[in-house]
Amino acid sequence: MFLKLSAAAGLVLGLPGTALALFKKRFPVRTVEADDFRFDPATGMVRYDGRGEEPYRLVIDGLVKKPVSLTYPDLKSLPRTEQVSDFHCVEGWSVADTRWGGFRFQEVLNRVEPAAEARYAVFHSLGQTRHKPKGQTRYIESLPVARLTDPKAECLLVLDRDGEPLTHDHGAPLRLISPFDLAYKGAKYVTRIELAAKPRPGWWTLANPIYPIDAPVPAYRLRGER
Repeated sequence: MFLKLSAAAGLVLGLPGTALALFKKRFPVRTVEADDFRFDPATGMVRYDGRGEEPYRLVIDGLVKKPVSLTYPDLKSLPRTEQVSDFHCVEGWSVADTRWGGFRFQEVLNRVEPAAEARYAVFHSLGQTRHKPKGQTRYIESLPVARLTDPKAECLLVLDRDGEPLTHDHGAPLRLISPFDLAYKGAKYVTRIELAAKPRPGWWTLANPIYPIDAPVPAYRLRGER
């Protein structure tokens, strides 16, 4: 299986321009949330099947002096960053040169005054998950604050992909990308960022310890120029 996945990844990265563009358009997705909500970027509202709607908000709390709650227009008004990054799935496939738009994690820290012991950020997602490993009902992931703010790590809180608002399958309204970590570290549908003193096992780690808390992309999967 490993050899097959490695071969598949090589084929994807080696596709000619037209074929690669088609693959990116069909960017594979894996979502563990129950498919019962949608976000509308035109109104900033989250609609739930049979449960009405509510304005989307990003809450930043935990070990902070000034917890905040930001609306979707608030997030769009933050200083914007665009970058082109590769995307590496734990299953062995990669998508090269995806253009993302959003804001840096430092913009979050600037608004909450984190406590000195706040060394990790725990990302909480919208929506209940279909399965609940060890009682965890929502997708979570945690990363070190030092990594999230390291320019070399290229972490980004994403609102757009390829110049358009994120689609539902890709994590609308907000997702995290951490290009040098395997993709399950990049939570989709982020609705809360909790500053904490210690890391927390993510949803996939709770579901199966084969998915470690730390998940750097193996060096052989990184392109030489990176």
